[in-house]
Amino acid sequence: MAAPVTKDQELELTVDSLAYGGNGVARLNGFVVFVRRGLPGDTVRARVTKVQRRHAEALVTEVLEPGPQRVEAPCAHYPACGGCRFQDLGYEAQIAAKHGQVEDALRRIGRIAAPPMEPIAGAEDVFHYRNKLEYSFTQLEDGPTLGFHKAGRWDEVLEIERCWLTTELGNAIRNTVREWARGERLVAYDQADQTGYLRHLVVREGRNTGQALVQLVTASGEKYDTGHFVDVLRAFPEVRSIHWAENASPAEVTNLPTRLLWGEEAIEEQLCGLRFRVRPNAFLQTNTGMAERLYGVAREFAALTGQETVYDLYCGIGTIGLTLAREALTVWGIDVSEESIACALENADLNEIANAAFFAGNVCQSLEELHERSGDPDVVIVDPPRAGLAGKALRRLGEIGAPRIVYVSCNPTTLASDVKTLWAEYGYDLLRARPVDMFPHTPHVETVALLERNPV
Repeated sequence: MAAPVTKDQELELTVDSLAYGGNGVARLNGFVVFVRRGLPGDTVRARVTKVQRRHAEALVTEVLEPGPQRVEAPCAHYPACGGCRFQDLGYEAQIAAKHGQVEDALRRIGRIAAPPMEPIAGAEDVFHYRNKLEYSFTQLEDGPTLGFHKAGRWDEVLEIERCWLTTELGNAIRNTVREWARGERLVAYDQADQTGYLRHLVVREGRNTGQALVQLVTASGEKYDTGHFVDVLRAFPEVRSIHWAENASPAEVTNLPTRLLWGEEAIEEQLCGLRFRVRPNAFLQTNTGMAERLYGVAREFAALTGQETVYDLYCGIGTIGLTLAREALTVWGIDVSEESIACALENADLNEIANAAFFAGNVCQSLEELHERSGDPDVVIVDPPRAGLAGKALRRLGEIGAPRIVYVSCNPTTLASDVKTLWAEYGYDLLRARPVDMFPHTPHVETVALLERNPV
């Protein structure tokens, strides 16, 4: 049967709910239309942008009647900026939708009839919460500027004057670097024709220490006075570390080897009563306050007594593993990033934690070796990327058969898929699932899940 709509057709729709990923869900005589920038309860006019056999996609062109949960977005750059999707949706509605999306994924993909959901942990601060932001340079008539990609566009960057997700310090550093770049008459890199020089600016903050790290990313070659750049940034007493990275490839990346221009190699952050050193490319949860909440839930689910061997897979700079080490017999961490592992080892020394060891390696390739070295784990903590556990890593995790797995997920759909496999093939039951809102005004949600293996 042909779809009842055509591309570019204008429709009047009423949005029922939010789908995972942030689009509104509307129905036209039972046919599903995913509506970008449509919120629950809205009656909208929308233009169809894509048609498939079972659903269509559309973009709101006019809100005819706003839903009861729609609010005024405070940011002057909204909705053109791609950084936030839901500034115009009341916060209680945001977290209710995220809770529902986790539950729906576990039911629909995980095949769990009644998921053991616990109330979502809402954010304490819904604005100014990010400790790391990556900006892109773009060229305007009056010189280079900094901002974010426009919503839905990889080839257009929107100039940002004030971002509501960072702090006043973060905004001031970005704007100062913009004025420095204009004063130096430098040219922003053009992704389309691969010309120009300035590419990205990364600003990281230790929110509990008041320290900041700045990383400039350029095309190849030293075409600026590095000493002057350092002097400009040293006007901020919070800036303790200034790095420069060169990117000779067309790829839009910032995770690159860096050259220290001034200051310390890393800054420090404090989490859960511990000190952590953070280098330019090391992974750290970008919401410091909610990271402490997240790790607290993981600690609760792990239920350690002091006698357990703990595996910390995808350990990053060791934040979860080191917060658990005080209540474990031993902690063994693996991460593919050598820079993160260097930080994890430093962090263990910094906090005088002697019962934690960390190793660089691909989890799916290193897990068997770790098992041979350290013996059977009592608890495994996994905090994988959005793609979830790779097939081989998931299989080896299941074969090792730890009595308890604490799964920290940033993607409900891959969590649900992995939970289904762990249940069907390795006998694990999902006992608890608690969403944590790390990223207000975005579609993203973290979930901490507890799985226990059925005794044979």
